[in-house]
Amino acid sequence: MNIKTHSFHIPVMGLGYTVDTPVKVAHLGVSSVISIVDDFLIEKMREFYSQKFDLPFKEISTKAEDFRAKRITAYLNLVDKLVSEKYEEMVNNFHQKSSELEKYFELLPDTKSIKEKFNSMMENKSLADVKAWLQKNLTKGTIDVNIMTKLDKVNYQDGEALPSEFNDAHAALRGFANSTLSSSLVLSAGMNPRLYSYVENFEDFYPNAQGEFKKKITLKVSDYRSALIQGRFLAKKGIWVSEYRIESGLNCGGHAFATQGYLLGPILEEFKDKREELAEAVFAVLQKGLEDKGKAALASIPEMKITAQGGVGTNEEHEFLLDEYKLDSIGWGSPFMLVPEACHIDKYSLELLRNSGENDFYLSDASPLGVHFNNVRGSSQQKAIEHTRKEGKVGFPCTKRYLVFDTEFTDQPICTASRRYQTLKIEQIQATDASDECKQLQIDKLAEKECLCEGLSNSTYLANEITPDSPRRGVSICPGPNLAYFNKIASMKEMVGHIYGKNNLLEGIKRPNLFIKELHMYVDYLENKLEELKHAQDEKQASYYRAFRKNMQEGIGYYKQLFAKYDAKLQEMKFGAVAELDAISKKIEAFQI
Repeated sequence: MNIKTHSFHIPVMGLGYTVDTPVKVAHLGVSSVISIVDDFLIEKMREFYSQKFDLPFKEISTKAEDFRAKRITAYLNLVDKLVSEKYEEMVNNFHQKSSELEKYFELLPDTKSIKEKFNSMMENKSLADVKAWLQKNLTKGTIDVNIMTKLDKVNYQDGEALPSEFNDAHAALRGFANSTLSSSLVLSAGMNPRLYSYVENFEDFYPNAQGEFKKKITLKVSDYRSALIQGRFLAKKGIWVSEYRIESGLNCGGHAFATQGYLLGPILEEFKDKREELAEAVFAVLQKGLEDKGKAALASIPEMKITAQGGVGTNEEHEFLLDEYKLDSIGWGSPFMLVPEACHIDKYSLELLRNSGENDFYLSDASPLGVHFNNVRGSSQQKAIEHTRKEGKVGFPCTKRYLVFDTEFTDQPICTASRRYQTLKIEQIQATDASDECKQLQIDKLAEKECLCEGLSNSTYLANEITPDSPRRGVSICPGPNLAYFNKIASMKEMVGHIYGKNNLLEGIKRPNLFIKELHMYVDYLENKLEELKHAQDEKQASYYRAFRKNMQEGIGYYKQLFAKYDAKLQEMKFGAVAELDAISKKIEAFQI
């Protein structure tokens, strides 16, 4: 009997929200993703878990050569060790009641049949046979890592720029490549050619003689064209992309990268239609890339997964996406922020998320990167900004410097959330001829910038009672708007049961389906952009937004046809959807562009 593995994964969330999630859930078969941006947090977590499990710990100082990569390698090796030991303990103690094995079985989609099989084996097989069966059939969840490719700033020593391999993302990649993990590197936020080229320096990313990979590449993509371009780029270097992870442009957590009006449903349809074409096109390039590297060609196309995430909230949606688009897994991110067994966050933020409704979640300008950022009103970081402004101060002291990209006032980049940048920017605003009201609006917008380096890590420090290097305790939260409909702090069993339809955490809660929710977000986005366009007549931009609207209209047409195919099914997803599509279509057609 083959055990049906999980059809969901927990994506990366913030810098710290999933930094130790694998330690909590990987031995139970659940895959998740660690952010490897913040090496200071990572070093603190290595110390925390070393103390918790009575393991030796020697700090890797910032004065050590290549300290960033070494810290990341050391932490990932520790996580790998802890997960393996928890898994082995679970298998070795299978005969004990109330063991971790019971939790493993409870989380599976087919809990009943697997428990019947296990009980039958316990009655008819030796303990050695049962243990061997468990080792063969119970898989650990993968311990994947994420690098946001834009976070690749140049680092300096004694005023001199270090070589590119010491850039932030390069060092993080090296930290993963040198670790004991056999898992995936998730690359997000678009192509970074220099970083992608750096991958070819590490043997673990190449296939062995059997076509297997110790370390895999997962690309987070927004559309098919981007997937093909990036897949071919890496294939030329002999690097295969094992998974294309499609994420909604706006209906997601963290940074939101809007498409030009292309909606999730049509994007998934194109991937489904062209899946084989994508694999064959990239494989042909890979074979040549391997040949150029002097490596053996592969006998067949390696495994290539297509997965999706962004706004999924019910079992019906989960199963529909798997079946309709032939996906390999669905990402469930933000709802797990309400599951302390998977994602341990501070008490204030946990209660804020549990009690926040639709109007509390919004697309903000809080990110210093100048990219829209999904946010929730009332976070402790926002309260810290209010307090700072009342004291007559602006911005944040810039300590970790992961987001230093602006050179408007300086030769070396600085962060737009920093005290230095905001002081200079306000002086510039005040020197203009604009009205006092206009100046204040600009200053208020500037003050929205949050220090995400600290904000997205502080919750982890607070939840685990770890003393951070900084005295500031403000927490930034980056949930997807889908979290508005979840209002219960849930156990792991309850949340996974909700995903598989064993129970319903949204009983009695009115919620739009994921396609309609994303569509509404794109309508709001377009409406806001057109409002901005009124104050700056720009025909090039107007042409862009006309194409944007056209793509949305085509997406609406696609959804109407899709729902028409399922007259007797998808009652929950379809409820009121067709009438809503008509209303949205009329609204955007009336936009003046």
